Amino acid sequence: MSTRTLPYSWYVDPHIYDREQARVFARYWQYVGHTGQLPIEGGVNALAPTRAGNVPVLLVRTDSGELRGFLNVCRHRGSELISAEMCRSTIQCPYHAWTYGLDGRLLSAPRSDTEEKFDHDSLGLIPVAVDCWGPFIFANLDAGGTPLQEALGILPEWVASAGVNVDELLFHSRAESSYSANWKICSENYLECYHCQVAHPGVVDVIDTSEESYRLESRGLCSAQFGPVREGWKGSFDPTGPVGYGQFHFMYPNLTLNISPGFPNISIGPVLPDAPDRSSRYLDYFFGPEVDSGWIEDMLAWDDQIGIEDRALVEGVQRGVQAGALDDGVLLAAEQLIVHFDELLRDDLA
Repeated sequence: MSTRTLPYSWYVDPHIYDREQARVFARYWQYVGHTGQLPIEGGVNALAPTRAGNVPVLLVRTDSGELRGFLNVCRHRGSELISAEMCRSTIQCPYHAWTYGLDGRLLSAPRSDTEEKFDHDSLGLIPVAVDCWGPFIFANLDAGGTPLQEALGILPEWVASAGVNVDELLFHSRAESSYSANWKICSENYLECYHCQVAHPGVVDVIDTSEESYRLESRGLCSAQFGPVREGWKGSFDPTGPVGYGQFHFMYPNLTLNISPGFPNISIGPVLPDAPDRSSRYLDYFFGPEVDSGWIEDMLAWDDQIGIEDRALVEGVQRGVQAGALDDGVLLAAEQLIVHFDELLRDDLA
């Protein structure tokens, strides 16, 4: 028996979008960057702006090597504090020069000395929980939430099973994209390869996506797709190597993590909600230290083509659901990971 999708109104309703920010994105760990953006070496103070959901977050590396996170919002009148990666010993608002220490304390506010009962101590930056898995940095707006390692669950074990050691990976590049589609449509598209035979010829040339070979699994907050290399594969991307099959992972609410077959690699990044009908993504690409640059170039081109094809698909879904002609749709067994995602979301929004 097929399962109903989420109501199509949930992909366009601004009230649902606002509810998701409060009940989903404010409560779960989300990928926000990598440690290469905030190097420990050299004793420098590094700052990097990022996002958790639609909330601006500031990552801080102190000269002692400590990693911290704060809301990237001035306590004065709400200005964004930092808009680009930089090295500084303080955090200064570009609007009125309120200045904070790297521990979040308010150090100075021009003309505040003439104000009665101006309380510096209560106007420090709001902390955000941060933690790492290998080079991957996560943030959680709920400082009292589940520890990161508990939220990750079986995901590190799945990744290790591919022969990829996250601690040995080197950052290569970041790819950014935007979509005229709700973040859930982008996430649900990622969670199934039922569409691959129709829409991704480059995928099915390399990976066996048949029902018998393509394995789906979900546990806790995590979902996984495992696809072996196709016998007699073809195309410009060579998938042969020590990583014998593709892994495509999702951690609720919005993390995507890909391992392509071939040589040690990971691309990782969030699906970000920009508006009820708009979203964006970035993927940080990492490779093993001795992976050939030519293979990397071929793999990136292969992956980029898949992204181009997916943009057309998700934007087509958005146009269909926002028309309001139908209430919902159906999901088949090949889309069971979407069922898992939808169940988690329904529980959070109930």
